[in-house]
Amino acid sequence: MSFFKKIFSSEKKESLDKGLEKTKTSFFSKLTKAVAGKSKVDDEVLDNLEEVLVASDVGVNTTLKIITRIEKRVAEDKFLGTDELNQILREEIAGLLSETNSGEATEFVIPIKAKPYVLMVVGVNGVGKTTTIGKLAYQFKKAGHKVVLGAADTFRAAAIDQLQIWADRVGVPIVRQDMGSDPASVAFDTLQSAVAQNADIVIIDTAGRLHNKINLMNELTKVKRVMQKVVGDAPHDVLLVIDGSTGQNAFEQAKQFTAATEVTSLAVTKLDGTAKGGVVIGISDQFQIPVKYIGVGEGIEDLQVFNKYEFVDSFFK
Repeated sequence: MSFFKKIFSSEKKESLDKGLEKTKTSFFSKLTKAVAGKSKVDDEVLDNLEEVLVASDVGVNTTLKIITRIEKRVAEDKFLGTDELNQILREEIAGLLSETNSGEATEFVIPIKAKPYVLMVVGVNGVGKTTTIGKLAYQFKKAGHKVVLGAADTFRAAAIDQLQIWADRVGVPIVRQDMGSDPASVAFDTLQSAVAQNADIVIIDTAGRLHNKINLMNELTKVKRVMQKVVGDAPHDVLLVIDGSTGQNAFEQAKQFTAATEVTSLAVTKLDGTAKGGVVIGISDQFQIPVKYIGVGEGIEDLQVFNKYEFVDSFFK
């Protein structure tokens, strides 16, 4: 496919290649065993491939979709050699990602004309949510945008303090209140402050509690409603941060949050420390939500805009 001939940013691509190394090594080790001694793609190879994809955290439903597509190609071509399987998989996974991730973005840009552009970030505690917000603030500031942070996760003092540390590190203003304050009040104050400062983008942190989905739903709905009193169409994006290293548990996190609120994009973190990078493919497909950002390292530059072509190229390189 022609899009694999695209020229990628070398520095970013090297970081992505390195970040996906464990996933790639694990996947191709399993794939090699699956086709050992076989010269053509037959039912046994497809059964083995199904096991490989499920074991690589692609997810059962997405795996079955990929297998069905390959079965169709086998039926049409009559003979497909196992040496072609790598390229076929590459094409089918890229095609699957294309259905949800339509863009080819490589830079941190504000996607619509809104001032301020309001990004609300959700996700359970421990997935790298606050760190992701800090890195987003850094990247957007680096791109020339004026950024304001809002510490609306008021249920943990640590969350407020951690976001303050990131705000200081990046050099952007933060709006915060005491622990236990009303999260909607913090969001309201943040948007008012952002409008007064003529900010380009506002990033609102929210609480990551899943023990009571009804409370979470009510809280996030209230935060949205109060923000709209300041910026009528806020939030412009609800970004769910999930930990890629948790594999199938990441699917459960996505399921819970998409049930609690309207999630419009995903950030998948901690891909560098795991062999479970296949979760990016499965979650994007299963929930039909685009992956906007991926975390491939601990450095401040290691949060990347997700580009499906770069991802597939690194996955199969």
